Amino acid sequence: MDTTRQGAAVNARGIGVQGPRGWVFRGVDITAEPGSLIAVQGPSGSGRTCLLLALTGRMRITEGHATVAGFPLPKRMGTVRGRTAIAHVPGVADLEPALTAAEHLHEQALLGHRLQGSPAAALPWGRRHKEATRARIDAALAAARLDPDTLPKGLRTCVRDLERLEALRLSIALAVMHRPRLLAVDDVDLKLSPEERALAWQLLRDLALEGTTVVAAGSDAPADALIVSTAPATTTPDTHEEEAAHAFAETGRA
Repeated sequence: MDTTRQGAAVNARGIGVQGPRGWVFRGVDITAEPGSLIAVQGPSGSGRTCLLLALTGRMRITEGHATVAGFPLPKRMGTVRGRTAIAHVPGVADLEPALTAAEHLHEQALLGHRLQGSPAAALPWGRRHKEATRARIDAALAAARLDPDTLPKGLRTCVRDLERLEALRLSIALAVMHRPRLLAVDDVDLKLSPEERALAWQLLRDLALEGTTVVAAGSDAPADALIVSTAPATTTPDTHEEEAAHAFAETGRA
């Protein structure tokens, strides 16, 4: 994994997203340098997930102004999507319970070859392809601190048999495989023990120190994180989930 890459600066002034039932979130300001760890906090239904999707170009902001890696939103949503990645976002970046960790990783690695626009390199039977795939997977596992030897059946372990922290690490490994300048992670510490929460946030801090800007929704963020609060929701608690599903249908998973 290239740890010298430049993260994305994030600048937002008064941004908000309005849905069919009203404002999902609004009035959010962010000023973050490349390689920052941004912790999004707020009560359930306050638009944390939608803020992550908006900052990664996967949901259109309807109020305010923002730039990510120097590209304005919503005007350059497609460009921002290509330079960001999302992990652990319910309904948008879910793991398939019946697939193994290896199957998820190989599928994502193959997608990476196609995105690079090299048909020859994407041929699955070529030696270069196999070497590149193995290197990409190893780098992603190392970045997510996911040791296959700790899994019940190594990388042949099905997602449904993973512990919650292991599943989070796998989701992050898949996301960082394309070397995003900004990584968005939802529900970082959902149903984790205090010790596991500390490990999850330490992983995100390490990714930020290695150069990737990280924006993550969750509680118990480390003291050195940049805290961003979403405004109290004025809609029903599940509105942000409906908006996320709508955005996924329009923009896709990439």
